[in-house]
Amino acid sequence: MQQTNRFDLQSVRLHAETQPNPHNRRNPIATPSSIPPKPMPTSTSQNKSHVSLRWARLIRRAVLGGCVVASTSSMSVASANEPATSEPASSWTQFHGPSSYGDAGTGTLPSTWTEDDYAWKTQLNARHVGSPVVAGNQVFLLDTATDPADKSMKLDLVSIDASTGEVLWRRSHPFEERHRHSRNTAASSTPVVHEGHVYFAYGDAKHAELLAYDMKGEPVWSRDLGPWSGVHGFGASPVVIDSKLLLFNDQQSKSLEAWQTPGKSSMLAFDPKTGETIWETPVTSTRPSYGVPTTDGKQLICASTGDGVFGLDPENGKMLWSIKVFNKRCCSSPLVVGDLAIGTCGSGGGGNYLSAVRIPKNASDQPTEAFRITTAAPYVPTPAVKDNLMFLISDNGIATCIDWQNDGKKVWSKRLGGNFGASPIIIGNQLLAISLDGTAHVIPASDSPSGAKSFDLGGPVGATPAFTDGRLFLRINDELCCLKTQ
Repeated sequence: MQQTNRFDLQSVRLHAETQPNPHNRRNPIATPSSIPPKPMPTSTSQNKSHVSLRWARLIRRAVLGGCVVASTSSMSVASANEPATSEPASSWTQFHGPSSYGDAGTGTLPSTWTEDDYAWKTQLNARHVGSPVVAGNQVFLLDTATDPADKSMKLDLVSIDASTGEVLWRRSHPFEERHRHSRNTAASSTPVVHEGHVYFAYGDAKHAELLAYDMKGEPVWSRDLGPWSGVHGFGASPVVIDSKLLLFNDQQSKSLEAWQTPGKSSMLAFDPKTGETIWETPVTSTRPSYGVPTTDGKQLICASTGDGVFGLDPENGKMLWSIKVFNKRCCSSPLVVGDLAIGTCGSGGGGNYLSAVRIPKNASDQPTEAFRITTAAPYVPTPAVKDNLMFLISDNGIATCIDWQNDGKKVWSKRLGGNFGASPIIIGNQLLAISLDGTAHVIPASDSPSGAKSFDLGGPVGATPAFTDGRLFLRINDELCCLKTQ
């Protein structure tokens, strides 16, 4: 795989004039593990006195699972003197929210709303499935643009003022189109924000790339990850866990088109500040899986077609265990609830199922499948979790509530209709699920769906919404819409 040691500032602009940096050049023979990327000037992030999101997430998982967090160096609670992240605790800084459960915590969501209820709507260039994230008063998402000079495509990282909807800046990158699934789009990845920097990934016909910017839109570093292979197109999103920037670079090696080269898959860990590779772990290549890695507080938990559900040592990337429970593609992100790692697999032709795996407690234990759900299981949407309840939205429009603490026992099921790609989220005591055609379903996030409401948002939705500080951010068709709920 190749590494980029340059940042082309001609393609990084606020639709205004900038000058190229002559000191950065691409090294065509460098690999991600060999030569560190050249750092760019960065802004200093401000410290705030709150417990970091990572520790808050670990504490929440421990309480949810009824377990006690061990007092070790890797699991201790951050002290008041520990440097904190620059993002407020309420921010939605990664795919599916700060806990990965899709649960915004406190908040109030109206049962219905109309266009007149939006605080603002911002026009984007195209409809895409990449989700927005929010840090402080900035919303970040990916978009595309067409260069009027030569009609070439650009992939844009966009920063938007969360209060007003004003576009603060756009940073553009050359993008060469490739074949992809009809429901996938060029801007398919979700950024992640951590300690004053925003990270995102994309893949085009030439390569996959991972990039870092500061909150003002200044480039920090970039990594060229080399060729990427997959007939459905790119869709991996980065995440920061235990001060490491992770990207699941899963690629296709089977069922390829004649012109495609089999890809080599790996889990990659980078230093968020410099972009240097910390470790790289090869994994089994079959077909791309798009789930964002998560953690049980001690190890990284991942899911893919080739290796099933598996755990990695966060320090060195060593694969600690795996259990091959999937026979189809994994698109949703794995979740950790209690001592269970939960993932799903499926296909456009059906046969979807959810597998709950008991995480080994020590090196001598073996992972076991605790339960499996084969009826109305999701393929693309990631489930949402609130306490002992897990809410599944199948791709063909069936909502199911299960009790994950009770072997996945079904609590209720409700047919919504339509097709789904966006993942459900929970705001207060309400579950929000939005179909691809833009029908919003607001359902009680409880043991009964009684009182559920459905209404039309006025345009297609493929991106998972974000919620923070009383504001819901929805990507509807080619607009970003902000609903102020309080």
